[in-house]
Amino acid sequence: MNLGVGRCILAPSINAIAMLEFCKTVLRKVSSDRHLFAKELKKSFAFLSFDEAHALKLWALKTYSNRYSQLIVTTFAAVHSLKA
Repeated sequence: MNLGVGRCILAPSINAIAMLEFCKTVLRKVSSDRHLFAKELKKSFAFLSFDEAHALKLWALKTYSNRYSQLIVTTFAAVHSLKA
């Protein structure tokens, strides 16, 4: 049984996890400014894979749904329609 191949597919790399956490940190720091939050959210999606971007979307909705839910959903949809 070769776990190496499946493991690479299922487990995100250290760099991917670090980038996702970095994006969360940036969003936390700019969360008081709607314009900066939107700008950084859009940039974050550009750096992440689809799965990581989806994880960021879920985190952002959980964390900021009271202030930015529509912004998060529309930004995610717009960015991923461009990538498709």
